[in-house]
Amino acid sequence: MLGLPRIYWAGVAALTLFAGVLAADHALPPPIEAALEVSTVVRDRNGEVLRAFPVADGRWRLQADLETIDPDFLDALIAYEDERYYRHAGVDPFALVRATRDSALAGRIVSGGSTLTMQLARLIEPRERTIGAKLLQMLRAVQLELRYSKREILEFYLTLAPYGGNLEGVRAASWAYFGREPDELTVEQIAMLIALPQSPEARRPDRRPDNAVRARGRVLDRLAEVGLARTEASADAVLDPAPGRRDFPADAWHAAEALHRAAPETADLVSTLDIRLQHMLQEELALAAAETGPDVQFSALLVETETRAVRAMAGSASRERPGGWMDLTDRARSPGSTLKPFIYAMAFDDGLAAGGTRIADLPRRFAGYRPDNFDRRFRGDVTIAEALQHSLNVPAVTALDGVGARRFNAALTFAGAHPQRPRAAGSDSGLAVALGGAGLTVRQLAVLYAALGDEGVARPLRWREDDPQPEGGYAVIGAESAAEVLDILRRAPHPGGRMPASLARGAPDIAFKTGTSYGFRDAWAAGVTGRYTLVVWTGRADGAPREGVTGREGALPLLFRLADGLERIEPGSVSRAGDRAPPADTPGTMAEYRTDPAPHILFPPDGAEVWSQSAERGFILAAQARGDLTWYADGERVGRNALGEPVWVPPGPGFYAVTAVDDAGRTARSRVRIRTGG
Repeated sequence: MLGLPRIYWAGVAALTLFAGVLAADHALPPPIEAALEVSTVVRDRNGEVLRAFPVADGRWRLQADLETIDPDFLDALIAYEDERYYRHAGVDPFALVRATRDSALAGRIVSGGSTLTMQLARLIEPRERTIGAKLLQMLRAVQLELRYSKREILEFYLTLAPYGGNLEGVRAASWAYFGREPDELTVEQIAMLIALPQSPEARRPDRRPDNAVRARGRVLDRLAEVGLARTEASADAVLDPAPGRRDFPADAWHAAEALHRAAPETADLVSTLDIRLQHMLQEELALAAAETGPDVQFSALLVETETRAVRAMAGSASRERPGGWMDLTDRARSPGSTLKPFIYAMAFDDGLAAGGTRIADLPRRFAGYRPDNFDRRFRGDVTIAEALQHSLNVPAVTALDGVGARRFNAALTFAGAHPQRPRAAGSDSGLAVALGGAGLTVRQLAVLYAALGDEGVARPLRWREDDPQPEGGYAVIGAESAAEVLDILRRAPHPGGRMPASLARGAPDIAFKTGTSYGFRDAWAAGVTGRYTLVVWTGRADGAPREGVTGREGALPLLFRLADGLERIEPGSVSRAGDRAPPADTPGTMAEYRTDPAPHILFPPDGAEVWSQSAERGFILAAQARGDLTWYADGERVGRNALGEPVWVPPGPGFYAVTAVDDAGRTARSRVRIRTGG
């Protein structure tokens, strides 16, 4: 053994040393995990940034991707910091020699000769600047080069490089100082981003602007020497002030928050939202809130009906108002009358009724439940279409009684909307759900109305662009019934100040329904138009009542403004008058509409039999006409209530002649039979 040649023992020693190095390298790898924890960025469907989230300790660290960074910046960075970056193995001996020489000549440390890989090593394992720390950086740099490609190392560095305060990485710095991604930068911006990591706190543009400008000038001079900037660039930039710090994007606050919670470790989330529609929605909600009291909130959802993609969403109108930090699209509230279309549609499916079927709007008791109309008046015999358009309560409860309350609630649950019954409801029949007696969220209502606009088939909403397109689904109502209900809702009375779409070619044509919860706590409007489903809620976040504010007054105008906004941004996306034939009895032109020759009595219709349990309640008379009407019953003038509505109180059972006379003396008559009984 002792006679073995020296070269043998040298080989053994080399192999042993190499094995030891490999073992140490394996046992003590570079702690690169810090670079893997990055901020989440939520984008819209086209890649526009909506909102960014800091990492756990509050730092903004956006993951770098060389494909999305200005190539001129990358060339300048390497030329300035590490010109032999692609030729060394982590440590550049030429740079070390040059740094030692320059420092010796200057009598102070001019540069440390660190490569970008060594700088990355210092970022992932910070230490005081000592000779020992420098040697460790060199070892770590070699380890990094053995494990990762040059591209990966550069991306790690551009993710972790400090830019002052809680900013890390070139993307975070570009957003904070320039308000955009670093995909296309000016030479002055490039110089600023190169200068900052060397001394981030001393050169912070927002706190040390003079230092930042001087450092930028020195980088520009160096870039001019290597041909990457004009010779005059530094002198020209002197008068260009240092940028201040901007806020990070914070659009779609609640939707982005929900997406981030669902996938907290995903660096880049592409949502189904459209930033144009999102901005429009946020602006319209802010305007609506400005017109109301300081405690009022709004929330809304715009859904592309066919794909179920959520294109815009706002959980509140403003985070400055009470409850604004909560996502109010995900809070169960009483939906008021917004479920009535589905009750009638199921009745149509069962063959119990059709739009023209007449139904009694009269006092009635259902076991222990006795519903009343919103205005505490009854219209007698009406069609189901009229009952739905005017949101009459007794006909809706009658229809639900025929459909079956438990079956109706089960259908909503299978569709993805889970009605929350109050515990106090006990084991009653559940008929109160027709009038808002079960809680639903804005999102759940959007699922139902999207089904109404898609032949009655309910599918879940889509929030991420990479989510698969919905298939199958649950047929909550039949396609024919859905179409009939949509047609009825399109002909419902429009909000004040708007002419019916059928009479104004080009106006948004929306199949809509409003809802108001008990005690005026919640006001709703939901609708389907063209490619979109829209849902609006307004109220107070704490559930306190807003006396007298109904869905028609509080939510419906906003629904129509959102439809207007959709049409402005995406022409042709919203149904408009002229896309379908108007009802047969609708005047064909504006001139005909303005000169309609005579009033037409809507209630009571001619030949109707009206059952009246209590003569004290009376009936509100209604007609289609131009101008004010004077009403008579058997020649006696009919008085008006505090709201100015004509209220007729029949003296008893029998036949009566009801007459409406307009200002021009044109007359309409209706003969009606009043019946009473227990």
